Amino acid sequence: MPQTRREICAGVPTVLAGLLLPGGIAGASVVNRKTMVENEMSDNGIFEWEDLLDQLRPLGQLMRDRIPERLRSDPRVMQESMRLLLSGVLRTTNDAIMHDRSHPIFVPELNICQNIFQPNADTIYKAALIEKGGTYRIRGDRGTTRMMILAQLGPDTLRTGQHHPAQDANDFNDLHIGADGTFDVILSPTRPTGYEGDWWELKPATEKLMVRIVACDWGLEREPRFGIVRLDADRAAKGRPTLAQLAHRFAEIPATATVCALAFPDKVQKLRDEGLINMLKVVDFSQMTGLARQSYYEGAYELADDEALITEVQIPKEVDYWSLILTNELYETTDWYHNQSSLNAAQAVLDGDGYFRAVISARDPGVHNWLDTSGYASGAVQGRWFNTDERPTPTTKKVKLADVRSHLPADTVLVTPDARAQAIRERTLRAHTRIIW
Repeated sequence: MPQTRREICAGVPTVLAGLLLPGGIAGASVVNRKTMVENEMSDNGIFEWEDLLDQLRPLGQLMRDRIPERLRSDPRVMQESMRLLLSGVLRTTNDAIMHDRSHPIFVPELNICQNIFQPNADTIYKAALIEKGGTYRIRGDRGTTRMMILAQLGPDTLRTGQHHPAQDANDFNDLHIGADGTFDVILSPTRPTGYEGDWWELKPATEKLMVRIVACDWGLEREPRFGIVRLDADRAAKGRPTLAQLAHRFAEIPATATVCALAFPDKVQKLRDEGLINMLKVVDFSQMTGLARQSYYEGAYELADDEALITEVQIPKEVDYWSLILTNELYETTDWYHNQSSLNAAQAVLDGDGYFRAVISARDPGVHNWLDTSGYASGAVQGRWFNTDERPTPTTKKVKLADVRSHLPADTVLVTPDARAQAIRERTLRAHTRIIW
C-alpha cells in the first residue's frame, strides 16, 4: 500500500527559511539532497496536495523578509511580491507537469508571464531538462530572429539554489541552414559513428538546455520553431510515469519555486547601497549562466514625476545586438509588451553623431527614445552588448522633465502624443505575435 503523506513527509524536499546560498540566491535549500534524485525515490511514496500547500506556505514570510525594509510599508509593492511568488510556482509547475529527462521538451523558462530572474525584453527563453550523457536531436526552422543560442547548463540553478557558469554555448547560426530555414543537429558526448551531419558536443555536466531567441523587429522577424528527442532512450514512446517519477516532480516544486521567486527582490536595493542611484556600472553575469560574449551594465534609478534621467552612449561600430531595459524595485522587468520600457537597435533611433540617447521618465518627454517607468518611481536600468570588442558604459544626467529637450541635440527625433499612442499599440500587437511556448 502507498505510504500516507505524513509518513513520507520527511523524505521530500523541505524549504528552509532565511538561508543565503552562495552566488546570491536566497531562501531555498533542501533536506536530504539525495531524495531529489528521481530514480532513488521510493516507489511507494505519494506527495499529496496537502504536502505541496504545506511546503509552499512559508514562501509568503520568506518573501516578506526578503523585500528591502524601506519597501515593506508599501502595500502595492508587497502585493506585487505575490506576483513574483506566482511566477516562481508557474515556472516550476511547467517542469512538474511536463518534464521527463528521457523524453525532453522545451518549456517556457522566462517571459512576460514568468517574470523571474529579470528577463531581457527582446529574448524568449525556453529550456529542456535532459539526462547527462544522452544523445539528443534538435530539429526545426531557424527563423530570422537576430539571435538563437543554446546554452548547456549544469548544475541547474533552479534545483541547486546556486549560480553556475554555462558549460557551453552553441549558436544555431553555425549550423547548415536550408534554403527553407530548416536545421537538424545532434547533441551527444561524442559524434555518432558514421554521422556526417551537424553535431554539437554535449558537455559531461550538462543537465539542462536553454535556448535564447532574441528578436529586435518584433512581429517582423520570423520566430524559430523547433523540437527535441532523445535518440538513445530505452524506448521511443514515453508511456506512463512511475509513481516515483511523479512524486519526485511534485516534490521539487516548493524548493524550485522558492529559488525562482526569492532570487532577486533585493537586487535593486543592493545597487542603491553601492551608491548607484541614477548611475551605471559594468556588471558580470558570466557566472550566472549569462552569455560569454555578452556584457552588461546596470544601476538603480529614482525619479520624481517631474524629473528625467538622460543616458548617453556611442554605439560600437561592430555589435551584433544591444538593448536598454527597465525593472521595478523587485527586479521584475517592467511590462515591455504594453509600455515602451525597453529599446533595442531596431526600435531606437541614433542621433546624427552616432550616439544613442534615451530619456527615462514617468511622463512622455515627446522624444522617440523614451523609456517609460510605467508607474514605478524607482527601479533598475540595465543595458547589454553582444559580440563586440567595445563595451562602453553610458553616462547619465538627471534633469527636470521640462528641460529635457535643452539637453538633447537639435536633430533629436520627436513624437506627438497621438503618434506615441499608435506606436505603443503597434508595439503590443507585435509583442503578442512572439512565440512564448
